Amino acid sequence: MTSGPYSSDATPLAHTDVLVLDYLAALWAAGEDLDPELRDELMTTVADYIAMRRGAAGGPADDPVMTLRRLGSPESLAAAARRGRMPAHLRRPAVLAPAPAPGPSAGAEYAGLALLAGGSVLLPVVAPLAGMLLISGSPRWSAAHKTAAWVLAAGPALLGFALVVLAALFEGGPEALVIAYLMTIAGAFVAALSLLPGLTARRTYPRGY
Repeated sequence: MTSGPYSSDATPLAHTDVLVLDYLAALWAAGEDLDPELRDELMTTVADYIAMRRGAAGGPADDPVMTLRRLGSPESLAAAARRGRMPAHLRRPAVLAPAPAPGPSAGAEYAGLALLAGGSVLLPVVAPLAGMLLISGSPRWSAAHKTAAWVLAAGPALLGFALVVLAALFEGGPEALVIAYLMTIAGAFVAALSLLPGLTARRTYPRGY
């Protein structure tokens, strides 16, 4: 009668399996002074390498003895990990960062800023509107930045329009038109300035190691 998860009639381990287990035990002992995470990573990498070589189809690389010889001594692997240099044949493939999704060209973004900053002088309402439409379709700026730019560009224009309406109702002079014109230009220019840092900032994407 036996107790526990193991049985007395369990099949003995093959000699090659014993060699692999002894090697991993020696590697664990050799890396005793390593950082726990680095030690676990080293053990996992080596175990995966052995399993991969043993699962290869045909050839001498399937022989665990040759696989262990190719790995080198446990002490040398632990020393390499201690120096931060994993042997080349044990390095895991780097995880490539996904390529950024294609978006509008930078030319459209520059055109949007140009319409805001300069086009508003010639076409005070049409040019800023066209510029903001181009900018709204760009992924370069966040929704918060776009909303703020819309407020900066449209707010003064709406106030200027209201000023012109009031001047017409109360028989005001042409000064109201000039003030409304300057307010529209100023609002579009400030909106362009608020978006400029997002245009010149360089995006960075995570890279594998």
